[in-house]
This record gives sequence, C-alpha cells and structure tokens, in this order.
Amino acid sequence: MKKITFIGAGSFGFTRTLVKDILTFPSFADAEIALMDINTERLEYITQAVNKIVKQGKYPAKVTSTTDRKKALEGADGVLITILAGGVQIFRSDIEIPKKYGIDTNIGDTRGPSGIFRFLRTAPEMMAICRDIEKYAPDAVVLNYTNPMAMLCRTMQAETKLNITGLCHSVQGTAEMLARWIGADFEKEVTYTCAGINHQAFYLEYKVNGLDAYPRIREAVKRPEVYNEEIVRNEMFRHLDYYVTESSGHNSEYNWWFRKRPELIETYCKNGTGWNPGEYAYILNEYLKREDIWKKEIDEYLARDSVDIERGHEYAAYIFNACFGDNTVYRFNGNVRNKGYIDNLPTLSCVEVPVYAGKDGLVPVHVGPLPKQLAILVGVSAQIEELAVEGHVTGDRRKIFHAILNDPLSAAVCSMQEISDMTDEMFAANKQYLPQFTV
Repeated sequence: MKKITFIGAGSFGFTRTLVKDILTFPSFADAEIALMDINTERLEYITQAVNKIVKQGKYPAKVTSTTDRKKALEGADGVLITILAGGVQIFRSDIEIPKKYGIDTNIGDTRGPSGIFRFLRTAPEMMAICRDIEKYAPDAVVLNYTNPMAMLCRTMQAETKLNITGLCHSVQGTAEMLARWIGADFEKEVTYTCAGINHQAFYLEYKVNGLDAYPRIREAVKRPEVYNEEIVRNEMFRHLDYYVTESSGHNSEYNWWFRKRPELIETYCKNGTGWNPGEYAYILNEYLKREDIWKKEIDEYLARDSVDIERGHEYAAYIFNACFGDNTVYRFNGNVRNKGYIDNLPTLSCVEVPVYAGKDGLVPVHVGPLPKQLAILVGVSAQIEELAVEGHVTGDRRKIFHAILNDPLSAAVCSMQEISDMTDEMFAANKQYLPQFTV
C-alpha cells in the first residue's frame, strides 16, 4: 500500500481533482490517502468528499485525516502541497495597498508587489513543511501547487535536499486551448516544447502531426471570437511571435504594456471573453465570495447521487505513477533550478522546463536559449525572483524593495519614492507574518 499525503487538503478543488486522478491508477487503488489541514471544519468536509470518491469508484483505498502534520507525513511516498498562508483578509492588503499607488492588480499571487509579499508570508510555512518531510518522509516525491510557484520552489530546492518540483496546469491547459482553436486532436496529433518560468513559459515549438502549427494559430487569432477569448495573450503572440502560458489576466500584470493607463486596461483587460480577461481584484473577489458559499457548494457536491471520477490531465498522479507506481515514464513541465537547462536565464533561478518522471526520479531536459525577445521579458522576472528569494533568506528588507522597484508594472506606474513608500506600507501590513525580517 502506497501513502499519498495532502498538506492543505482543505483546498477543495485541488484535493478532489487530484484524489480522483490518483485512484484511477491500479498501483494506487488501495493507497492510503492522508488528508491534513489546520482548519478542522474544512478538513471534515473534504474527508467526506474524498470518501465519496472512494465509495463511488469501489476502491479499496483508505482515507485518513488529521491536523497533525507529523502523523500525515510519516511514511508518505508522495506529498502534495496546496496551502494558503495567512488567509483572505491579509491577501486583501496585497491588492489594495498597491492600488492606492496606481498599480491595478488582477490576480496578485505570482509576481509584482502582491506576489512578492504573498511569497514572503508563505515561504516560512513552506519551509516548516519541508523540514517535517525531511524528518518523516525524506524519500517522498513532493509536488507543490502553491503560488507564487517559482519563488517558493526556488527557496525549497535551495534550502532542502527533497525530491521536489512545482506544477501548474497552465501548460497543458493552454496547449489544449490552442488545439481547439485550430481544430487539432490534442491527444493524438499535438506535440510541443514549452519553456521559460512559471506563468511566463512559451511554446518554443507547437506541432500538429509533426508540422509547425504556428501558421495555423496566427490565422486562428485573426478570428474575432478567438482574439477576444484571450486578448492580452493574443497581443503578446502577435508581437512576440510565441504563445505564452497562463491567462490573459495573469500575464497582463507581468509586463509593462497593458495595465499602466486606464484606457489600456479598458481595451485589453476588461473586454475579453475568456475565464479571466483581467479586471481589477478578480481573484480577491472570488476568495471573498467563496468565504460565504463554500459550505453550500460542498454540501451540494456531497448530496449528488454520483460525482466525476474520470482521470483528468493534472500532472501529479501521472508523476507519482511514474516514480513509485508502475514506472511508466511520464513527460511534463516542472519547476526546477536552472542548472543549464535554459542557457540565457540566470543560473540556478527557478525555470519551467520539460521533465521526465520515472523510477530514477525527475530528470529535467536541456532546452537551450530562449529567443532573445522572450529572454529579455522572462529574464527580468527571473532576476527579480532571485532577489526576492535572497531578501527572504537573509531577512534583508532592502533587497525586497529593490525587487519591487524593478517590477515592470510597478515601474511603469510609480516613481521610485512611491515604490519605497508602498513597500514600507506592505511590510507594516504583513508584520505578524514575516518572522524572517528582524528590522
């Protein structure tokens, strides 16, 4: 019997999706699914939901739940991390303080001032989790879904010896979207090479039946219904020549081009038809809404006669199966330190590249250099993330300020003094969550 542990199991969407995927593999049908969360109410609900999946699939799996991280981790073969540090109310300050200075944020969980402070709050807790994994499950394959992905993975991979990588569904999700736009069969016809950093990775190759499909994608983007689905990303594609992962809303806040003037926000970030075109405070508003409705939603799920138990396209279950299941080799895009995998991004920064999972562990692929126009954009973000991680590790507030000072959106909107004042205000709002800063 294998043991797979969820830390932050109260993340309902991730936990249910990943559990149903895991149990579809014969090697894990009788696994112990260990659920851990510090919120006892959410833990009770997710335990019921996972038991419903087990019962419907008639799996011989065992479900355990606990608030004790040590108990959950002991003997685990695989660990999944899906935590939110600090809660929704402190996350508000990540969005609302920058807005006072003119920085209009859509998501704020990955980079920029919002992403950096989310990282600073989350990193101490992630390191505490990693230290427990080192004690109680040192050989486990550890998969992180918590944002900001790159900075957290960079920290954990540098400060521990764990077998850990970070996963984001935007790579395969965008690849499927592009296939839909050009009428290709994603499962049977599409191959691609994608590389960069988390949420700013680009499809360096995208092929259908072995042929370059970019000409077909360029034609598709000319159709109004396709263009309007992802306005920001389609504009980036038109001008940078390669398609980027992650939504238009996310990417609108990672660069200089789309959110620095009200008319640009109106044109590019409000009129899209995709799930997240880029309106202000989108994810904060979703978080606040879910605070009031999550019990109703999970009660409705539990009341259903049947629930979805079909295997999906998230990477985690396939990786576990490759590493300690039936050892079928699996290729995915993961977040790893750059040990020469992308030639023109900073050495040892966190990059997102193809990785092979198998019985020998996780083996990243050398991609080579990014096209120069991409390396400039991605390289700025990678260097900022390196500086923010260094500031966290050393407890140096000045390094955090310098990281935010060079953030593309912040610099497009604010003066240097305004960024300094904003950073001080964000430190004050987050004081109780930042034990790594002594001054």
